[in-house]
Amino acid sequence: MRREAFQNFEKLGFPTKRNEEWKYTNLKPILKGDYKLFPKTEEDIEFKDVKKYFLNEIDSYKVVFINGVYSSWLSETTHRGYDICTFGNALNKYPDAIEGYFNKIAKGENQAMVSLNTAFAKEGAFIRVPKNTAVDKPIQIIFFNTTNDREMMVQPRNLVILEEGAKAEIIERHQSLVELPILTNVVTEVSVGANAQLQYYKLQNDHHAASLIDNTWVNQHRDSIARFSTFSFGGRLTRNNLHFALKESGSFAYMNGVTIIEEGQHVDHHTLADHLVPHCESHELYKGIYGGNAHGVFNGKIVVHKDAQKTNAFQQNDNILVSDRANVDTKPQLEIYADDVKCSHGCTIGQLDEEALFYLKSRGIGDKEAKALLMYAFASDALSEVGIRQLKEKVNMLIAKKLGVNLDFEL
Repeated sequence: MRREAFQNFEKLGFPTKRNEEWKYTNLKPILKGDYKLFPKTEEDIEFKDVKKYFLNEIDSYKVVFINGVYSSWLSETTHRGYDICTFGNALNKYPDAIEGYFNKIAKGENQAMVSLNTAFAKEGAFIRVPKNTAVDKPIQIIFFNTTNDREMMVQPRNLVILEEGAKAEIIERHQSLVELPILTNVVTEVSVGANAQLQYYKLQNDHHAASLIDNTWVNQHRDSIARFSTFSFGGRLTRNNLHFALKESGSFAYMNGVTIIEEGQHVDHHTLADHLVPHCESHELYKGIYGGNAHGVFNGKIVVHKDAQKTNAFQQNDNILVSDRANVDTKPQLEIYADDVKCSHGCTIGQLDEEALFYLKSRGIGDKEAKALLMYAFASDALSEVGIRQLKEKVNMLIAKKLGVNLDFEL
């Protein structure tokens, strides 16, 4: 499988701007590094140095990796009632899960970065929740990257399986601890079984030298609910490929995102809601705030196949340009081959409302705080799907820090 994947990658090569799907995202600048691909040993990290990156206010399972190597002493895994462990462990212990799901959900034929990951991936998180079982606390998946000698490229691979009626909440984070260039190319395959419910959060707030290409593929089955929230606040280049395949009737897919970036940063959200059968719904809401010479991209596609009647699919992308040098490329798309559907898409790009700013300042609120207040309000509805209170507080704190203010209220 690795050999075939690498042959496919060699045939495709790294994506370029000639590829329509990568038209607005140029990988050439980040591919100039002399990346180390195979870290040999686990680096020593003190918990006190990384404590702030965990959600410590709640009890949770933790699957932690350092330079792509599993860190047992920072992790808290389990096999009681459900499997929360490493991908490498599952390769040896659960061949049925690997045979049934690995490389079956993520389509690598025309996806160079997926094929590259399949060729080189060694570790990642493995989560399997059996039938009618709810995980009793959230699961944190954290990848720490630290190196003092040269640039590094890591290829994590995650596999998440929720069987019929299962429930889980997952928080994923990739965090560099050094200022050297780090390139992460991660693939996550997710199967959400019949009547299962998954809440998945991606927290992206990395150093300015770090880049992330996130490939997440989700298969949904009858009456399942999958909610994905992506918070992009940092990093040099971030590309989020989020693909949903609604394969059985009654499936609900939710995609929400908040992006706040500034000078020299680039975030590209690339989503697909693939409606294959009747009576399914998908909802997308992405909000972006861009300062300096930041560049934002939203390319969202909804495909409703011929037999997918009674589909409801809605997509919205709204953006605020705080700086005259910031820019956004947004391309919402609908491809509808059925005739009994409700579908809509839209996008807006603008600046802060001067009248609203004047009103707030006339009530004694400072200029900086007034702008931050409006931007908080702008982003608030995209945070509505955050079901973990402590995580919502952390995201609010990160937004306030990005906006450079302290505001004493919650969204």
